Amino acid sequence: MNARNFNVLFLCTGNSARSIMAEAALRRHGAGRLTALSAGSHPRGELHPMTIRLLGELGFDPNDFSSKSWDVFTGPDAPVIDLVITVCDNAADEACPVWPGHPVTAHWGLPDPAREFESDDRQWQAFQTAYTELDRRIKLLAALPMETLDRPSLQAQLEVIGQSATMGAV
Repeated sequence: MNARNFNVLFLCTGNSARSIMAEAALRRHGAGRLTALSAGSHPRGELHPMTIRLLGELGFDPNDFSSKSWDVFTGPDAPVIDLVITVCDNAADEACPVWPGHPVTAHWGLPDPAREFESDDRQWQAFQTAYTELDRRIKLLAALPMETLDRPSLQAQLEVIGQSATMGAV
């Protein structure tokens, strides 16, 4: 892989929580080397209210993020995608489009913080836990010497990062 900026696409089904949080974390940690993108197979069309709250508390402008279809990244004008990382099990099991550039893919599944919980406090905790885990993994991704890794090595590193979960059940 050449010394250049790498486009990283995070996928989730609804593109309203986990993939948006991953995009935010990579914007913070990958600036200048990694461009963060996100999309969904069946986008919700809006960010989950707790995603908006979390982004705001982390110093991001929630208006800088949007829930969109992965189709945005498949057309002739789409950016070349270098890495595609699914962050939910549903998206990982779906037949993905053919991405321009034939990216390296990985699965970093996390429990869905947008599912129903017995209380708002419990759901808020799930959002914080999901972001913390994504942030940890993305710091590891941002530290990789992307320019010196061949495709198989990069694939292996992404899989190791994805399997290095530290979060407990939420």
